[in-house]
Amino acid sequence: MELDVRPYHPTDEEQVIKLWQECGLVVPQNNPQRDISLKLQVQPELFLVGLVASEVVATIMAGYEGHRGWLNYLAVAPELQRQGVGRRMVEAATARLEAMGCPKINLQIRASNTAVIEFYKRIGFTMENVVSMGKRL
Repeated sequence: MELDVRPYHPTDEEQVIKLWQECGLVVPQNNPQRDISLKLQVQPELFLVGLVASEVVATIMAGYEGHRGWLNYLAVAPELQRQGVGRRMVEAATARLEAMGCPKINLQIRASNTAVIEFYKRIGFTMENVVSMGKRL
C-alpha cells in the first residue's frame, strides 16, 4: 500500500470529517469544522493527511508552542488499522516537530479508549503520572 502523507488541503474537509466520524472522534464537544478552521489559523503545515489513491485514509494534527509538542486527531480508516498507517502518521508528525526543535510530545487519550492507549505504548509513548485538566472556553 502506497501511503502519501502531506499537509491538509481545504478540499480534504469532507473526507476528513467522514473519517473522523467513522473513527469515533466526533463527539458532542468537538465541532469538526470549527476544529479544522482553528487549526488552519495556527501551524496549518502540522495538520497532515494520509492518502491512498487520492483518498484520505488517515489524519493527524500536531502543534508546538515552543515548550512541548502535541498530537491530536490521529485517525486511520478502520479497514487500514493495524497495518502501520497510524505509526507512519505519528512518525511524519514527529519528524516535523523535531525539525522545529521540539524536545517532547504530549497527547491526551480518553481513559476509556484502551485500544489507542495500547497503540501509543507500542510505538514508544509512556504513561506519565500527571493530571490532565481543561477548561472549555
